[in-house]
This record gives sequence, C-alpha cells and structure tokens, in this order.
Amino acid sequence: MERLAFHSLTTAIPSTVSSCIPLFLPSSTAPPSIPRLTPRPPLRALRSSFVSKPSLSFPFYLHCSLSLNKPRGRKSTLQASFSPEPETTPPLPPPEEQVLRGAKLLPSVISVAIGLIVWFLIPRPVEVTPQAWHLLAIFLSTITGLVLSPLPVGAWAFLGLTTTIVTKTLPFSTAFSAFTNEVIWLIVISYFFARGFVKTGLGDRIATYFVKWLGKSTLGLSYGLTLSEALIAPAMPSTTARAGGVFLPIIKSLSLSAESRPGDSSSRKLGSYLVQSQFQSSGNSSALFLTAAAQNLLCLKLAEELGIFISSPWLSWFEAASLPAFVSLLVTPLILYKLYPPEIKDTPEAPAIAAKKLENMGPVTKDEWIMIGTMLLAVSLWVFGEAFGIPSAVAAMIGLSILLLLGVLEWDDCLSEQSAWDTLAWFAVLVGMASQLTNLGIVAWLSSCVANSLQSLSLTWPIAFVVLEVVYFFIHYLFASQTGQVGALYSAFLAMHVAAGVPSVLAALALAYNTNLFGALTHYSSGQAAVYYGAGYINLPDVFKIGFVMALVNLTIWGVVGAFWWKFLGLY
Repeated sequence: MERLAFHSLTTAIPSTVSSCIPLFLPSSTAPPSIPRLTPRPPLRALRSSFVSKPSLSFPFYLHCSLSLNKPRGRKSTLQASFSPEPETTPPLPPPEEQVLRGAKLLPSVISVAIGLIVWFLIPRPVEVTPQAWHLLAIFLSTITGLVLSPLPVGAWAFLGLTTTIVTKTLPFSTAFSAFTNEVIWLIVISYFFARGFVKTGLGDRIATYFVKWLGKSTLGLSYGLTLSEALIAPAMPSTTARAGGVFLPIIKSLSLSAESRPGDSSSRKLGSYLVQSQFQSSGNSSALFLTAAAQNLLCLKLAEELGIFISSPWLSWFEAASLPAFVSLLVTPLILYKLYPPEIKDTPEAPAIAAKKLENMGPVTKDEWIMIGTMLLAVSLWVFGEAFGIPSAVAAMIGLSILLLLGVLEWDDCLSEQSAWDTLAWFAVLVGMASQLTNLGIVAWLSSCVANSLQSLSLTWPIAFVVLEVVYFFIHYLFASQTGQVGALYSAFLAMHVAAGVPSVLAALALAYNTNLFGALTHYSSGQAAVYYGAGYINLPDVFKIGFVMALVNLTIWGVVGAFWWKFLGLY
C-alpha cells in the first residue's frame, strides 16, 4: 500500500477526528501527483464532504488520522494512506410483478368445456328441443363459472347472457327481460336500506341498547347481540352488512375492553365466544324474515318460475319460520356457551361501556328518526301492502324515495353500493335463464327423470324430503356463496322435491330456510363468514368443527320442531 504523509495543518485542533476523504485519481501509469492544498476549509464543511463519494475511473479512499497529541510548538500532521475501493455494480431494480389480467385460464377452460360437452357431445333427449338444450348448455357453463370464478360473477354472467344472444338461443328482449323483475329490484333496494342503517348509526344504537340491558354476563351479552340482530334483520336486509357494519365493531370493542385480543390465547377470554355465537345465530335471524337476506327473495322468485306461488309471502314466510327460528335463536348461545365456553363468565363493565357509548353518540338524530319511520312504513307495507294493492318492490321504492328526498341517503350512496348493482346484473341473468328453461320444458323433463329414479327406490315423500334437504345443505361445502348455490341448485332441487311428491310450498320454503342456515358452515360459506373469520378471534379448525356441529343442531331443530309446526300450519 502506498503511504503518503504531508504537513499542512498549522493550527491546533481541539479533538481527534477520524474519517475518510475520497480522492479520485485519473487512470494512468504515471504516479499520482499530490494536488496543491488550498487553505483549510471549516471543519463543518470538511465533515460534510465525507458523506458523498462520486465514482470515477480509479477511486481510492484516503484514510486519515489526525494526530493531535504532539509536543507544544510542533505542527499537527495528517497522515494519509490510499487503498483501492473494489469496483461495485449498482443492483438492478427488481423486475415489476406481472399482474395477470382478464379471465383465469383453467377455470375458464373448465367452464366453457362443460357447456361445449353438453351442446355437442351429449345426445339431446327427444323430449327436449334444440333451443332448450342449447340454453341448458349455456346455463351450465354460466353456473360452473359462478362456482369456479374465472371472472367476477357479474362479468361471467354477462358473458353467458351475451352468448345466448350471439348464438341466437334467445332474442335480445327475452335475454334482458329479467332486468325488469320486481323481486330483483327489491333485492337491490334492500342493499340501499342496509347502507342507511350503517350510515345513520341506527343499527349500532339498537345493538348497544341491548348490550346495556342484557350485558351483565357473557351469556346475557350474547343474547343481547343475538336478539338485537333479529330485531333489525327485517329492515336491514343484508347479513353481511349487519355483521360488518354493526355487530363485529361492538364485539371487538367489548372484547378489547376485557383484554381479549385477536390472534393470541387471550381471544378465548371473550371475543371467540361472542364471534362464534353471533356467527351461528345470524343464519336463523336471516331465515326468520323474508326481507332479512337477499337470497330469500331470490328463492321465492325462482319458485314462482316453477309455478309455485305463495300468497302473502312476507307473512307466510314469517309464520312458517317463527317457531323453529325462535327455538334456534334461544338455544344457540347456550349450546356454544357449553361447547365453546368463554374464559370470562361475567361482564359487569359491559353495560357501563354501552352506556358510555350511548352517551357519546348523543340523542337520536333526525336522520335516525327518519330511518326508523321509513323502515316501519316499509315493513308495514311488506306485511299488509297486498291488501292495498302495493307490491313489496313498490313499498321498497317508496321507502327509498323518502330517504333520498329527506337527505338520509344521497344518490352517490346508492351509486357507490357496488354489491347492489353487481347483484342486479348476475341475478337478472340467472333468473332470466331459469325462467326460459322452465318455459322451454327443461325443468319438466328433469322433474320426470328424478320422479322415475325416486319411484324406482320406493321412497316415500317424507324420506325423499329429508334426503334432498340434507344433500342440499351439506353440498354447500363446495360453494363460496349462498346466492351462488341458490342460482345453481335451488330450481333443480325444488323440481326434485316436487317430483318426489313433496308439497310444493313446503319444499320451496324449506330449501329457502336451509339456504340461510348453511351460511355458517365454513369460513368461506357466506359474506358474514368472511367478516367474522377475518376478525381473528376464531381459528380455522374451530370454524369447521363448530360449523358442522351447529349444522346438525339446526337441522335437528328445524327438522323436528319445524315438522310439527308446519303440520299445524297445514303445509302438508
């Protein structure tokens, strides 16, 4: 190593400084010459010059040591040594991730292949027209896509709708006829009502009152949350909105106040039990009222397409569901209290927390009063509107118009409710296809095939009813959406029930009730399942275990209590 020494600093420096000065010498065979030193810069400037070291052709580091421990009267010395800096190549920026756009390849191929196989390879029965068979192929391809999700459901449904028109299977007006369906618009408007509950805070206020009244114990707290959901369900027709917008925030607040945190062992103190109880009870709240969940309305519409009409649908639905639903709502928190017990049994601070929250919320606002009045009007018209010639969809339109006129909801609120418009798109496609399959005779042909198969097994209709209901329930392990299964299987299973001799109204209602109950089977079985599981208070093995056990409990309650109740009501 070359070592250079020079004496240039003639003034004393009060401390020892060690650093390095980058010197850059040109690339040459001649020995480097030392440049003439200029007057010493200030120490601050010298220090700042050490920070950067631009790269030239032959860089060196000048390692400096200022020796200040010298006899009085001698000059300070600056010794320098050169050592070459290894050549470094700046790292290349990481390649940008390629984001795949468009449809997923494998699900798309499978979905399209099923339709092509039915269209070209499976022999068409003589009882079925070519138009009906082609529509069945497109429908099966569309349903497969809704399950495998090569695209968002609305986009894939639109592709199916386009295919029916391009192949001249359906004319344009017929293909789009379901977009004027009253029930579908009732479902869309129900999403706007749910948004109003969340926006005004009315749902949160109602649930907080129940916590204040019943929350002195963990079991009482669970009952308060369960009953409050059952109370607001008919006027807030989205189980997912109730879970994410009202009840999960309350549960998390109460759990954290009890030092029950998500993602660790403290979750079992309180949060895990409250989440499981609310999750498993929500299906019964949705099954209790026709307007408590969007899939309920779709079920009745699909039943109408098969010629099964239910008079006074809101009252008939509630009447048939009331006893088994109330029993399930009463026993579910208690069963889970024994099966999945919380570590904290008493919560004396919960009513005080609720009271404090109500105090912070202040008195009931004008928007909340408007929301209460509008919902009372809408529910009253849903119950008694037929006597005045006001259909359910028109009653919902009246309620939404009031909320818009008085400013509780703004039109931007409606436009930003993407779930509502997405539902309009793909529900209308499925309902339209299902309606045309009925008109073209596919459902009648399927019913006769099922009837012949069941007759060959010599099954009575009650046994066939139980078998079909259980199969319809547990096949939901293959679905990630309640409405998805309704669109895919409800009409087919209802046709099987009717072919087996099951009373048609009983079959339509029982299948619809089960559509709500199987929403708590897994962490992916419904929108509210994803909300509650995502909170971090319940782990995956417990979701599947508790989901299966409570599924058996619900099937037993609805099967036994429901059977006696439905017999009393004259449904069979």
